[in-house]
Amino acid sequence: MKKGLDINPAYIANNGKEGMNWILKNQNLNPLIILLDIQMPVMNGFEFLEEFDRLPEDVKEKIEIFVLSSTLDSDEIKKVKENKYVTDFWNKPFRLEILKNAFLSA
Repeated sequence: MKKGLDINPAYIANNGKEGMNWILKNQNLNPLIILLDIQMPVMNGFEFLEEFDRLPEDVKEKIEIFVLSSTLDSDEIKKVKENKYVTDFWNKPFRLEILKNAFLSA
């Protein structure tokens, strides 16, 4: 996916904790777009969003979060869509064109 979008720089975290640690070390980057999965090891997407809420406001306002998930659980989908930090939710699989449009409008 990274290659298909030709986005630089791009960082890929293997789990939510790794991603949060990266954000904490790179707070000066502007803007940031996060593609967040719900089902991840170590720290899942919901736990990531809870930690994200604790970040300083000036950091949060520079970041857009797009949640990607293969979940069919309507409660999980509702919880994601109601989160004030989530820009959009996409069910996997999704077309790359949707992602490109999101990056262009961010």
